Amino acid sequence: MKYAILEDGGKQYKAVEGGTIEVDRYETAPGEQIDLDHVLLISDDESVTIGTPFVEGARVEATVVTHFKAPKVVVFKYKPKERYRVKRGHRQQYTRLRIDAIMAASGGKNGS
Repeated sequence: MKYAILEDGGKQYKAVEGGTIEVDRYETAPGEQIDLDHVLLISDDESVTIGTPFVEGARVEATVVTHFKAPKVVVFKYKPKERYRVKRGHRQQYTRLRIDAIMAASGGKNGS
């Protein structure tokens, strides 16, 4: 099974060819293709390539499937006996990406 560990928006994701990942929202239309080039590790059946910090020349091709919002998170602040009550909500926006291809290149450290 070929997979890659990539970094996007300060978070790390495991990308498997044919699978999907949910990242912070991109301003691209559904159906468009994007390249993610902050690849930290690539693994296939026989070898593992580790970047320092990124694997040079490696990229992950992905297609934007849809944009969606996470469930609402309610934040309620309350101080007893002070008449202080604040209720706020938040819905994080995400983009679902379908991983089309993991393109490896030479470079980085080879481990086992």
